[in-house]
Amino acid sequence: MTEIGPAPRHPGWRERWLALRNRLVASPGFQRWAAGFPLTRRIAQRNTRALFDLCAGFVYAQVLFACVRLDLFGLLRAGPLGPEAIAHRLGLSPERGLTLLRAATSLGLIARLPDGRFALADLGAALIGNPSIALMIEHHAMLYADLADPVALLRGEAGATRLAGYWPYADAGNAGSIHPESVAAYSRLMAASQALIADDVLDALPLAGRTCLMDVGGGEGVFLTHAARRHPDLALRLLDLPPVAERAAARFAAEGIGDRVTCFGQTFLDGPLPTGADAISLVRVIHDHDDAAALAILRAVHAALPPGGLVVIAEPMAGTGGAEPVGDAYFGFYLLAMGSGRPRRVEELAGMLAQAGFAAIREKSTRRPLLARLIVAVR
Repeated sequence: MTEIGPAPRHPGWRERWLALRNRLVASPGFQRWAAGFPLTRRIAQRNTRALFDLCAGFVYAQVLFACVRLDLFGLLRAGPLGPEAIAHRLGLSPERGLTLLRAATSLGLIARLPDGRFALADLGAALIGNPSIALMIEHHAMLYADLADPVALLRGEAGATRLAGYWPYADAGNAGSIHPESVAAYSRLMAASQALIADDVLDALPLAGRTCLMDVGGGEGVFLTHAARRHPDLALRLLDLPPVAERAAARFAAEGIGDRVTCFGQTFLDGPLPTGADAISLVRVIHDHDDAAALAILRAVHAALPPGGLVVIAEPMAGTGGAEPVGDAYFGFYLLAMGSGRPRRVEELAGMLAQAGFAAIREKSTRRPLLARLIVAVR
C-alpha cells in the first residue's frame, strides 16, 4: 500500500516575492548596482550601515565602557576641555586619548566644538543624570564574557556563567541558602536600576482605593520607597530573600519610613505568601524565572490576595514596538546567560495570569515601555 502524505503546499505570492527579493539582495552584482542607482542608493547605503553596525556593535559598547570606566563624562561635566588636557586627566597618551575622543564623538556621546575642545553631547549628559546606567554598563563586563561563545550558550554547552553566579537566586534550588555577602553586589545594582523605572510604574499603577501594597521580590525597597512618597496612607510590605529583606529594612529605616513597611524574609517559590495585602506588585520578577516557576509565583500571588485584589507585573517585555532588540535580543540573551527566565510578550503574560486564576487582565501605558511595561489583573 502506498502511503499518501499531505498534499504539497504551494507558496503564496508573498512567499514568492520574498524568495525573489532575498535572491536579489544576496547577489553581489545586485548590491553593487543598487549602491550606484539613484533610486536605490540611499536604501543600499542605509542597509550597509545597519549591517556594519551589527558587526561592530561590540566595539561601540566597549567605547562606552571605556568612557564610563575613565569617567570621561564626569570630567566634562564642568565644561569643555581640550584633547590634551582630557588625555592627561584620563592617564592616556595624547594619541590614544584622541582615539577615544573621536570614537565617543562618532557615537554621539560627546561633541567636538569648532575651537577643537570637546564637550558633553546629549547622550553623555543623560548618562550623568542616570548613574544607574553607568553601573549597568560596567556590569556588562560579565555579560560580554558569557557571550564569548553564543552558540555554546544556546546549546547549553557553555558551563557555569558569570551572570548565574552574580544572580544567585537564578538557581531556584539554592535560593533559600544564599548568604548575606553574596547578595550585596546584585542588590546594589538592582536598587540603582529600579530607580530608573519606579516613578514610571507608579505613574501608571492604579492604587486608588487600595489599602496595602506588597512588593514581592522587592530587593532593597527602592520601588516601595517611591510608593511611600506617592501614597502616604498606603500600608506597605516587602518580601524577598532574608538577607535582601534585611537590607531593605535598613533602607526604610534610613528613609524614615521603617514604621510603615513590614519586611518578610522568605523565598516566593517555597510555601504560601503572607496574606493581608490587597495589591501585590512584581517588578522585574516574572521574566527572571522559567515558565513553571513564573506560573507558580502567579498562583501564589492569587492565593494571597483577597477577592478583588490587584496584581501588577512590571518589566521589559518581548515584542515591544520600536524596542524589539531590547526585549527580544538583549534580555533574551541576558536571561539565557543568567540561567533562568526569558522575556515574554504581553499575550504570554496575560495567558499565564488567566491560567493562575486572574481576570480583568489589561495593559496600562507607561512613559518608557522600553524599560518597563505594565500589566494589571484582578483576583
